[in-house]
Amino acid sequence: MIAEILSVGTELLMGQIANTDAQYLSRRLAELGISLYRHTVVGDNPGRVKAALLEALRRADLVVTTGGLGPTEDDLTKEAVAEAFGLPLELHAPSLRAIESFMAKGNYPMAENNRRQAMMPRGATVLENPVGTAPGCIVESGGKTVAVLPGPPRELKAMFEAGLAPWLARRSDMCLESRYLRTAGVRESDLENRLRDLFHSGNPTLALYCAPGEVTARITARAETPDAARALLEPVEAEIRRRLGDRVYGEGMDLTPEAVVFRLLDERRQTVSFAESCTAGLLPARLVDVPGASRVLGESHVTYSDEAKHRVLGVRRETLAQFTAVSAQCAVEMAEGARRISGADWAASTTGYAGPGPADDGTPAGTVYIAVAGRDGTSVRECHFPGDRAFVRALAATAAFDMLRVALLEAR
Repeated sequence: MIAEILSVGTELLMGQIANTDAQYLSRRLAELGISLYRHTVVGDNPGRVKAALLEALRRADLVVTTGGLGPTEDDLTKEAVAEAFGLPLELHAPSLRAIESFMAKGNYPMAENNRRQAMMPRGATVLENPVGTAPGCIVESGGKTVAVLPGPPRELKAMFEAGLAPWLARRSDMCLESRYLRTAGVRESDLENRLRDLFHSGNPTLALYCAPGEVTARITARAETPDAARALLEPVEAEIRRRLGDRVYGEGMDLTPEAVVFRLLDERRQTVSFAESCTAGLLPARLVDVPGASRVLGESHVTYSDEAKHRVLGVRRETLAQFTAVSAQCAVEMAEGARRISGADWAASTTGYAGPGPADDGTPAGTVYIAVAGRDGTSVRECHFPGDRAFVRALAATAAFDMLRVALLEAR
């Protein structure tokens, strides 16, 4: 089955919001064994929506639309689908009752426009919306299928998982299984060199995806059953892990280095503190995104000035005078100071020049020192990150979590 995604919304076309719906659908369709060939974005214009839909149907077996199911006048996706297939719109009574119930529970007024949301192309398979008012639908005609989904990501994901994914799975004679091996501290080009021969194995396939400071290796196998696909995946995964060693910090599309650090600390009932300069609060901000972070994080310190580094963390004035704040010596004393004043088992520090220009002494932008202090001593690393201020700070934060992760593993 060949698929395309048609995203409807002027706000997407104008760049006012990111198209996270298409990103999510791309991943999920691939996992279901459906080949996705194209994304298209079109504004809230009924003529253009219909034209884009007809064009997509000439190329694809399945078109998944997102957006245009709300109660306002510019929400016309279902109307465009009905016109494209030459079908009338009819009131779907169960959807109307669900909308009325949803509005009553929230004490919202029921407008005529909400009633429009219950109108469906004749013969459509209706997809319930468990978290909103707009139902979706599946329309089939002449060997072509259009699945109509809402635009809000929370509603789209709920409808896809509960309705469209099972419907598609029942119509597929093949399944895909994927593993996402997350790596940090290794560049994409280096990773490609280490795994070069595995890119040409046919089935499973291997692909690399980059994020600041990280590369994800996605392995995907196609087979008639999930068990058969997993049997194809496992030897390739084992070989990648053998070649990359501790550069693989975990498996999972949504896994993060900070989540792994949290798990390692939580398992040991240990704690961490942070001392930051250039990252200015990114480390605790990322860690507290992990549920339960309060069990491992008690305090953190942003000491941007030299005076703060000395007064709060106890960095010696002699160190600052001789080596400057951007130095391995300063990073070590920051980490050790944070560990001492917090009483934490571990502490990590960052200090550097995020840019845009070099320091007064000529030290290039992107120079960052990261230190990790534990009961067995302190390690420090000099890093040189490319990019603007935000990118350098993001890379430094990821590198700090990865360095802390490795230190935790070595301390087992």
